[in-house]
Amino acid sequence: MLDGGAMFGTVPKSIWQRINPADEHNLCNWAMRCLLVEDGDRLILIDNGMGEKQSDKFFGYYYLNGIHSLQKSLNDAGVDFNDITDVVLTHLHFDHCGGSVKWNAIKDGYELTFPNAKYWVHPKHWEHAINPNPREKASFLTENMLPIQEMGHLHFIGEDLQISENISGILAQGHTESMYCPKINVNGQTLVFMADMIPSIGHIKPNYVMGYDIRPLDTMREREAFLKEAVANDYTLYFEHDLNIECGKVILTDRGYKLGDAGSLKDFSL
Repeated sequence: MLDGGAMFGTVPKSIWQRINPADEHNLCNWAMRCLLVEDGDRLILIDNGMGEKQSDKFFGYYYLNGIHSLQKSLNDAGVDFNDITDVVLTHLHFDHCGGSVKWNAIKDGYELTFPNAKYWVHPKHWEHAINPNPREKASFLTENMLPIQEMGHLHFIGEDLQISENISGILAQGHTESMYCPKINVNGQTLVFMADMIPSIGHIKPNYVMGYDIRPLDTMREREAFLKEAVANDYTLYFEHDLNIECGKVILTDRGYKLGDAGSLKDFSL
């Protein structure tokens, strides 16, 4: 759960609470939705949530709830942590990469959650994350990042932004430096993992910008340009943080961009 005002920035609560109702503490419930992609002989996991290694005090700020976990979801798909060949990290804020690293058996050090995987991150974002600005410092936790490098599993996304034959990407600079949003070719159609460029259906409008974004005007420009491209090419958008809606199409109306067809990933004929 996160503060609704932080998630919607300058948008008045009287408007955003109709989209995401808040509790008495002004907190709204959000998802930390990952995506598993099977591409040839590779099993590619995009983002991995908060993980489980932080203190009770840390987790107490976020009121974790729900019946799902990364391990349960992967196991339900017939996949184990050891089976993952690649982990793509859109960016290194703790709610996107905390599951990369876990405690070892005796909790005196760390080990990789996905021991056989290459961990992919954009090089400019990596440098930004390990030398954070004061505003983002609390979101970049060294224990989530440095063990990946120290254990030799860190790989940088190349200039072509290609991860595999069917996964390319978009770089966005508004939320944080060089966030990577994967574009996935599924049988000739495009599924875009939106990360924090459009974290939920409540953020489709270009001016609904999170208070967390380091360059809000860039977010607005990037979102506007992406939405134009998404409508023109009939992209399906995958929402990482929306509590109820996994995927949706965007349409352009005389009142601007809005959500069209929406539902779970299985609702779309990809």
